[in-house]
Amino acid sequence: IWDNVAAELQSSGSPVKVGKMDATLYSGVASEFGVRGYPTIKLLKGDLAYNYKGPRTKDDIIEFANRVSGPLVRTLSTQQLFDHWHKRYPVFFVYVGGESPLKEKFFEVAAELIVYTYFFSASEDALPQSVSLQELPSILVFKDGVYYVYDEYEDGDLSSWVNKEKFQGYVYIDGFTLDFQFGHIDGADYINSVIMDEVKVPSIVVLNTSNQQYFVPEKTIGSIQDLVQFINDILEGSAEAQGGDSFFHRVKRMLYDGKSTILSVFKTSPLLGCFLFGLPLGVISIMCYGIWTADGEYEPEEGELPEPNAITQGDTEASDEEKEDGNYEYHKNDDKIRENSDHTDEELEEKSMVEKKTD
Repeated sequence: IWDNVAAELQSSGSPVKVGKMDATLYSGVASEFGVRGYPTIKLLKGDLAYNYKGPRTKDDIIEFANRVSGPLVRTLSTQQLFDHWHKRYPVFFVYVGGESPLKEKFFEVAAELIVYTYFFSASEDALPQSVSLQELPSILVFKDGVYYVYDEYEDGDLSSWVNKEKFQGYVYIDGFTLDFQFGHIDGADYINSVIMDEVKVPSIVVLNTSNQQYFVPEKTIGSIQDLVQFINDILEGSAEAQGGDSFFHRVKRMLYDGKSTILSVFKTSPLLGCFLFGLPLGVISIMCYGIWTADGEYEPEEGELPEPNAITQGDTEASDEEKEDGNYEYHKNDDKIRENSDHTDEELEEKSMVEKKTD
């Protein structure tokens, strides 16, 4: 995708130059620009660095590059040009009027929030005839087929109002959507990973992405009134918040992700799963069995003579009493041998005398 973005921007004559950097090798540069995760997309314009937080598709990245690299506030000189931009982009803001402090504030907000939406200035003649303004200057937002006028007294700070109105009333949400709004998700994989549980489809879940807390209705939402009541309970603080980004929940989410990965491997390829997880477990089991059954002392079976090396130090050393008993037996046996030897000599002499008399 990144190479395709670079090729299309170059072929279209865009002033944006596309490059990439390994932040693990150039950690100093990454720290200077506040890179905290990978991949991170930034557009450098003058002294400012704009972060891209949208979907990782070629068209969305190119649209972001063209929007931020151009003027902060574009001019709508004719109604045809207004219609062109209105068909092309679902949400944009328009300043109508001459020079004023409100216009200066509009340019400041545009510099801050150009990464999210477009900002235009136009004369009253360039607007559709259906647009009616009570006073000038005015700031309008066009979205969902209608327009809304900024009221400084009712809406408060302009930046906060733009932040609130920069989304369509109903949008598609994916894994890169980081704001709290109404939307829908195809499937339940993303929300399952957030709440660490299986969500029945269809379901309504309110997610606060700033702290990973979520709210689930206690009863089935069967009507608009039920949904409004559920939202009011959240705003009033009576609805129970679940989840979070504490250390416990981060560890729990890590374990859940590991479990989900293992199960997905076994579901998609059981043989591969058995090989990846069965082989290490088998090796560990064999090692544990060998350690458990190993015995350092050899015990001979009945009737088998013990090997010399198997005799322990305690068996070879006798007590003092045993040594004395051993010496007594040794001398006793020695006396018996000598006595038997003396008897044998006397018998030989008598036998010799008998033989001589016979001769």
